[in-house]
Amino acid sequence: MTVSQKIFSNEGQKKPQKSEAFKRARLIQRIVMMVLGAAMMSVALEIFLVPNQLIDGGITGISIMISHIFHIPLGIILTLLNLPFLIIGYKQIGKTFALSTLFAVVLMSIGTQLLHPVAPLTGEPLLAAVFGGVILGVGVGLVVRYGGSLDGTEIVAILVSKKLPFSVGEVVMFFNLFILSGAGFVFGWNNAMFSLIAYYIAFKVIDVTLEGLDQSKSVWIISDKFRDIGEALTERLGRGVTYLDGEGGFSGDNKKVIFVVITRLEEAKLKSIVEDWDSDAFIAIGNIHDVKGGRFKKKAIH
Repeated sequence: MTVSQKIFSNEGQKKPQKSEAFKRARLIQRIVMMVLGAAMMSVALEIFLVPNQLIDGGITGISIMISHIFHIPLGIILTLLNLPFLIIGYKQIGKTFALSTLFAVVLMSIGTQLLHPVAPLTGEPLLAAVFGGVILGVGVGLVVRYGGSLDGTEIVAILVSKKLPFSVGEVVMFFNLFILSGAGFVFGWNNAMFSLIAYYIAFKVIDVTLEGLDQSKSVWIISDKFRDIGEALTERLGRGVTYLDGEGGFSGDNKKVIFVVITRLEEAKLKSIVEDWDSDAFIAIGNIHDVKGGRFKKKAIH
């Protein structure tokens, strides 16, 4: 997600300027990643899931069942069922998101049509669920990471979550509970359970794709030896630190809070560094989905 900073002055509104070459490179990167994501989802569907009568959640799962029952090409059903949600997304979420989603869905539909005659790599449902789920998760994750979507239920979930006390993930889960249950009646309950495995794997892999394997963590440290700890973190981890002003809620004393962003692989080393200087320091660690900018690059841990 990109955060735009707006700076106002007496001369009017000013926006950060980026070169045309930079914008073009970002657009090319976005297109390439969406093509790759849509292609991977096509492979997951036509080479692994569909031939073994397994489904994914959302509109894709509904499309697979309709295609099986009425013998209509999957690509056509995917496009037709996603169109109404694309219109809703265009009006409610934004033009860029809707166009990116349309681009990805059309590519996925074409991919499934081209791959339909290709023989599946395995006829074992469990293998198909595992490998299909992994490939599908990476594909969907890439498309979402670069500003689009491959399933209309996500658009509905975003809108419903604004009006009801449920998160987007909870709304999607609610939809998919009924969709995966429907697979039991269409393909049999064994296949429905294998489909649930594929869906769960894809769900987890999407998170990994969005957050990255080297997940970032935010750390807040409160200690009287904040300066020594901060310098040690900068020297030994190569991480920039920020000193924040705080006030103890019970004592009313002024405190300095160290804020730093690290990777999960650096967490143990950070704790060791802090403990070397102050074994009683307060440390709070949380997960971060995305990090941009910063002046310091990672150094070898020592």
